[in-house]
Amino acid sequence: MPPQNSPPIKSELHPRNKNRERYDLDALIIVEPDLAKYVKANKFGDASVDFSNLVAVKLLNKALLNHYYGIEYWEFPEQNLCPPIPGRADYMHYVADLLAESNNGIIPTGNAITCLDIGMGANCIYPILGVTEYGWNFIGSDIDPTSIASAQNIVSHNASLKGKIECRLQENPRSIFMGILGDNEKIDVTVCNPPFHASAEEAAKGTQRKVKNLLGKQATAKLNFAGVSNELIYNGGELTFITNMAFESRKMAKNCYWFTTLVSKQANLKSIYKLLHKLEVTQTKTIVMGTGNKTAHVVAWTFLSDEERNTWRATRWEKA
Repeated sequence: MPPQNSPPIKSELHPRNKNRERYDLDALIIVEPDLAKYVKANKFGDASVDFSNLVAVKLLNKALLNHYYGIEYWEFPEQNLCPPIPGRADYMHYVADLLAESNNGIIPTGNAITCLDIGMGANCIYPILGVTEYGWNFIGSDIDPTSIASAQNIVSHNASLKGKIECRLQENPRSIFMGILGDNEKIDVTVCNPPFHASAEEAAKGTQRKVKNLLGKQATAKLNFAGVSNELIYNGGELTFITNMAFESRKMAKNCYWFTTLVSKQANLKSIYKLLHKLEVTQTKTIVMGTGNKTAHVVAWTFLSDEERNTWRATRWEKA
């Protein structure tokens, strides 16, 4: 039994999140035995993982994917971002809720939905979670050929993912949708976790803050979730990336029902809302996600009229 001051439920996570309860480390060690080397008692006296250690973090997330989502193979280069599974799963669940709001309260599942993951990364995490939780189809884009190859390798090694995820290389790093989607190609929703640092210096400062929070002291260390430059850094930072995404989304206005993106910095929201108003979107929604020590927002927008949305739902979701 965990002590009273170590809560058994992570109430900030989405109600459908498989990882709301405290990690069953015994079960996770069964599917990933090497994880046992990095388990130690925390300040409450509970067994816990050393979150300051890159290897430990990756082993934990591999175990979570295996135990809860049936993903037995999840390998990618060490220098690439290792995402925390619970927070990534939350995004998928809130996107599912967003789609349900547009579908008479019913989450459209299976082949009814095609989702575009912008900047899929080497770990392929959003497609993995969207496929295993809701059976959606995915297009994953990335500007890095190595990341595309890594994601494709993960898909090829997991039977549940085969035929559900298509990995597409974005050859123009200045483009978001152009070069990825065909003129007449339809997608139901986009997801995106944009690079949030504007420079290597800013990324380094973020690393030091994270290390200090984990260890209670200053130290020189890599991000505990790793990450290569294009995953973490974009010239102009998160706001510039989302601005470019929003402008380009207007060119694909009739190709997508909901455009969505994570916004990690609350200070950017006002500028994003102002831009979306300027672009004359027909509807905007904001979802607040609490994932541990920080709050993130998902901003969603659509250009479709009420009539176009009704037609979309009737022809794509209700017939599936």
